[in-house]
Amino acid sequence: MTGSTRDTGPDTGALRGLTGMKDDVPVRRRRRRGWCGAAAAAMLLPALLSPPGACLPAVMAALSLVVALSVWPVGRVSLARAAAGTAVLSLAADTVSFGKAGLALLWLPFEAVALLVLLERVVRHVPGSRVGLVGGLTGAAAVLLPLRFTLHAPQTGIKESVFLAALAFVPAAGATGVGLYLRSLDRRRAHAVALARREQRLEVARDLHDFVAHEVTGIVLEAQAAQLDGDGGPGEHRALLHRIEQAGLRALDSMDRTVATLREADGRTWEEPPPTRLHGLADLPELIGRFADITAAEVTLSLEDEVAGALSREAEDTAYRVVLEALTNVRRHAPRAGRVEVCAARSADGAVELSVADDAGPGASTGALPRALREQGGRPGGGTGLAGLAERVGAVGGALEAGPYAEGWRVSCRLPVAAVR
Repeated sequence: MTGSTRDTGPDTGALRGLTGMKDDVPVRRRRRRGWCGAAAAAMLLPALLSPPGACLPAVMAALSLVVALSVWPVGRVSLARAAAGTAVLSLAADTVSFGKAGLALLWLPFEAVALLVLLERVVRHVPGSRVGLVGGLTGAAAVLLPLRFTLHAPQTGIKESVFLAALAFVPAAGATGVGLYLRSLDRRRAHAVALARREQRLEVARDLHDFVAHEVTGIVLEAQAAQLDGDGGPGEHRALLHRIEQAGLRALDSMDRTVATLREADGRTWEEPPPTRLHGLADLPELIGRFADITAAEVTLSLEDEVAGALSREAEDTAYRVVLEALTNVRRHAPRAGRVEVCAARSADGAVELSVADDAGPGASTGALPRALREQGGRPGGGTGLAGLAERVGAVGGALEAGPYAEGWRVSCRLPVAAVR
């Protein structure tokens, strides 16, 4: 094999595709930090414009500055600590008398809004073990904020304080509801991403099993046959080596397509399916021809004209993989088979029926692949091929069956009208 170079370094694009990393995350964080900084600067402005000796605006400005810094995106643990500290400081300020409110009343909406934003972020992002305590403190600070003025004002009483606290409870409850809703959306999105990652890994595993394992099985059997047939001439050995080379190239091509799929996953949303090469029933003659070249069995293909173009692309790819897996199993488990029949036809109700049958019974011809092949390091099946095929066939509305048939084994697949165009 010549003219081929392969990368050995880490494929960062493929890793980002599997982990869901996005290159624009730091950009979004810098934007949020810019907004937080601008909000903090705006909150300090009333304190700077207050007359000398007005300590209450300065205290409220400091509290609001702490709130603004608390929503800085620094992680869930830091958010919980900063929010708890801010809430305790705000509640403590409610119990201290600073004299007349004056211009501080103009500052009240800023701190109230900042506390509501902080409450929403706490409910949304703080882990479940801390969200109750930290959310309760932050919510209490937002609800009791009006008491900072009513508790120490002689003209107000308990009724006015309760009324203002009840009014403040409404936006606090709204912020809590928004946080809970966004938290549930985040949880559903994380679950959807996890399912998409799992599906992509399963798709890669299916491709590796369906194509790479098929070619590697052929290479192993060819090598075992060469060990048994020590009297073959140079021409036969060259043909054998050529078939091994071609099988290896096809296996490498399958792995290259898999790596390309992972690379192309970068930048796609998880709702988009990963691009894969789809085979079809038109590729069956070439597959059957390759199989016939390396087996002593008589291989026949019966492909009715009505089947061509009848299935969707996904269903045709599934049918191709059924034949591929069935032939791979014949190689592994039925080397004594004297005849292999592949048939694809339309049934009376319009469905497509596909079957692969062999006659590897006690009376089958041994041919060039005797029982000794299984005794020379033969590998047992992994047990995932037929199970994966059943899932794939079921996904397009079909059904897969496998079991003894006459003197051999048969794998059959039925793709109903629902899977037909």
